[in-house]
Amino acid sequence: MLTYPLNNATNVPVNATITWDAVVGVPGYIISIGTTPGGVDIVNQSNLGNSLSYTPPLGFPENMQIYVTIRLFFFDPAIPDVVCPSSTFRTEDVIVPPACTDMSNPADGATNVNIASNILWNYSPNATGYRISMSTVPGTGNIVNNLDVGNVLSYNPILDLPPSTQIFVQITPYNENGDLSPCPEQSFTTGAVASLPGCTSLVNPLNGEINVPLTPFIEWTAVAGADGYRVTIGSSPFTSEVLDNVVFFTNSTFVIDFEPNLTFFITIVPFNTAGDAIGCTQESFSTIIGCGPYFDSVTGELIIINPEISFPDTISICEDELPFLVSSTDTAEGFRWFQIDQFGNETLISVSSDASLAEPGEYRYEAYNTVIQVSGTVECPTSKFFNVVSSEIATINSVTITDQGEETIITIDASGIGDYEYALNDINGPFQNSNVFNTTPVGSYTVYVRDKNGCGIVQERIEQDLTLEGFPKFFTPNGDGVNDFWQFIPTPLTSEISIEVIHIFDRYGKLLAQIEPTSNGWDGSFNGRPLPSNDYWFRAISESSGQIQGHFALKR
Repeated sequence: MLTYPLNNATNVPVNATITWDAVVGVPGYIISIGTTPGGVDIVNQSNLGNSLSYTPPLGFPENMQIYVTIRLFFFDPAIPDVVCPSSTFRTEDVIVPPACTDMSNPADGATNVNIASNILWNYSPNATGYRISMSTVPGTGNIVNNLDVGNVLSYNPILDLPPSTQIFVQITPYNENGDLSPCPEQSFTTGAVASLPGCTSLVNPLNGEINVPLTPFIEWTAVAGADGYRVTIGSSPFTSEVLDNVVFFTNSTFVIDFEPNLTFFITIVPFNTAGDAIGCTQESFSTIIGCGPYFDSVTGELIIINPEISFPDTISICEDELPFLVSSTDTAEGFRWFQIDQFGNETLISVSSDASLAEPGEYRYEAYNTVIQVSGTVECPTSKFFNVVSSEIATINSVTITDQGEETIITIDASGIGDYEYALNDINGPFQNSNVFNTTPVGSYTVYVRDKNGCGIVQERIEQDLTLEGFPKFFTPNGDGVNDFWQFIPTPLTSEISIEVIHIFDRYGKLLAQIEPTSNGWDGSFNGRPLPSNDYWFRAISESSGQIQGHFALKR
């Protein structure tokens, strides 16, 4: 079924792209488009390979009921094609003239253009025809004047163009609503008189041939006067993932490792110093069934030869477990394991179901079955890339307590190459991913940091002396001799705390002062200037008790 336009859709744009979902086990699609059910008057059985979309080169006729028929194509002669029911939609009623278009070949401004060149241009949505003018003097039409060429995208001048001359071209799209003339002129300059080579055709495999080996010898007819050949190959008429306009100076080549069970489309364009051959057509061939998936011609079952594999994306191990032995439980005829370096190069490390992983990094696991084909034994592999990461027991760097009135916030700073989780007071948890514990009652705690990969647990005791007692909540630096400085004042509860240094910050985290516990304290100024009334923050560092954080008010 079409995914766009949906069946019975209306007001569909005339330049719409038809799309459909892939059908499992189907290697290729053939599309026909017409104005009657099963009709072919717009597109007649165009082979699309494994492409899942199609855009008619000239668009759809306006305000018309359109029928799309897709044929499921198999390469095994014993399996007949499946013709799906036609889907239908109605196109929009175009009420405006089409926009002007541009030349696609020769390009605007091109030079040394062959005098026998055809003129090509881009499709203008909504157009039902085109008029072309060509001249050696702008606007005169002295080569061809406003010629109606119909609904096509090319024009072949009757005579060769004059050599070494600037040619001016005006293309005017039109429809029943008129046109947008005058469209702008474009131009190119021809080269000296020269002879282009002719086109060629496949000799092996022949055009339309099926059951072609996966590593075929591709050969085409040699062309007299050709200096070389530009070859493009893709798995749909619109792609070039195998070869993209690659130049060959002989009329043959090997192509390694085509995918099985696909149609490939090949365009070969001979060239010489005069330019490329004009109007060379695309040909196609289909590879052997290979690994599938495909439907068994006897049972009708979907056959998949590649093994099914189950393997994780990541393997986590402890540093002291290297090298680490990993095993596959998948059912397959053979196995391979590869280590991948930083440049993407693969090194084979095992050909059994087990592999020894020497270090963290990226690896690829492959399992395969084999099948006997006309061309020989074919491997059908399935692979999985995975990463090996190592862990270690954590190191607790610090535990910070932040004042929240009668409650505190405990923040644990831990480091290491593991993936860690955190708990308070109970080694069995519950553990949480966050290293911050909010609104915990003031008191003593034991914090636990556990490696998620099982490499161990570390703990640290937070004693009662990690308290905010002794740090004033406010001070009034007004020069009256009372409460003019902010400083830590030991209490009976905090008498055992040995404060080394206290840092004071504004609410944006800017360091304002550093005071020693034996000094008078902070006078509420920065660089000699009194600071305004506001909340300020402190961090006290104790060698025995970690860090103590909190805030206080400056009042004036």
